[in-house]
Amino acid sequence: MSGGIRLEDSWRHALAGEFDQPYMRDLRAFLVAERDAGKRIYPRASNWFRALDLTPLDKVRVVILGQDPYHGPGQAHGLCFSVQPGVKIPPSLVNIYKELKGDLGIEPARHGFLEGWAGQGVLLLNSVLTVEDGKAASHAGRGWERFTDAVVRRVADRPEPAVFMLWGSHAQRKAGFVDGSRHLVLKSVHPSPLSAYGGFFGSRPFSRANAFLEAAGQGQVDWQLPDLS
Repeated sequence: MSGGIRLEDSWRHALAGEFDQPYMRDLRAFLVAERDAGKRIYPRASNWFRALDLTPLDKVRVVILGQDPYHGPGQAHGLCFSVQPGVKIPPSLVNIYKELKGDLGIEPARHGFLEGWAGQGVLLLNSVLTVEDGKAASHAGRGWERFTDAVVRRVADRPEPAVFMLWGSHAQRKAGFVDGSRHLVLKSVHPSPLSAYGGFFGSRPFSRANAFLEAAGQGQVDWQLPDLS
């Protein structure tokens, strides 16, 4: 699958068997064919596994699940809900920032670049890791879901407890097997403008996550993002 794409060592070891599976060979063939047909794919190939590269398996403390990358030019860079510096903050992330302020009093960042969270052990994982320009969910059902299922399972199977923030029915189905007696599983509606007022606002996921991590001896996540200006 890699085709010259490097994967962070802990994940490469943990997921080695996945890359040998027929579904991954089929996925790679699909992506090569899409590229050869002149289609623009987001994010660029070097960022397909960016979430894993920034958050090694043994460093994961929190898992946040999204669906597929943003499909507009210059937005996606491999982390769910995150956009590259200088890009307008998407509506769902605006609502995440609103809840963060209501929960912990942290003022919303003036950017949507979430690598500051990823570097602290927050795995920002989309279910599907690529998308065609302008076509949401265009790479769904091609094999990425099985690969990212394996990623979630590797985290859930570790002895160390983690927090799973499952926003919306898609994320809740994907991580439905996670043992809630060992891990903290936080479920709410999705933070999109269509649903956020139905239970995302007021769910206090950030303070609840930090309380759990502190009790587990893992320390708190600093949810305040650095200023990029």
